[in-house]
Amino acid sequence: MTQPISNLPTLLRSMSPTLHDDVYAYCAAPHDFDLRTINFVGVFREVEGLTLIVSEAEAMRLELPIVFRCAWISLTVHSDLQAVGLTAAFAAALGKAGISCNVVAGVYHDHIFVPYALADAAMEALYHLQKDSS
Repeated sequence: MTQPISNLPTLLRSMSPTLHDDVYAYCAAPHDFDLRTINFVGVFREVEGLTLIVSEAEAMRLELPIVFRCAWISLTVHSDLQAVGLTAAFAAALGKAGISCNVVAGVYHDHIFVPYALADAAMEALYHLQKDSS
């Protein structure tokens, strides 16, 4: 297992964004929604209910309304959860390109959810950020 990286220039040079296949969806569900049979990417408990990140096909199977249809990009660099500046850097690059992003930090990688129609443009913006940081 690799060691987490916290140095911002190293993170930016090494981020290596990867676009996942499929279309993903943010959905809202009540707190008592049964999660045992769901193939989810992420779940977050909020006061109002559960936020679920699932494939679009899974959202349709579960008959959940889709709040945000998106593409999932993972930065394959093993980023330290206490690293400073990575999220700000890629959010600024995407913002400059007119692309909104929603970020989930995992223990090993950062995951970025962008509007599905802008996935290729988001990848291009992230590649430019990585290249410009080398």
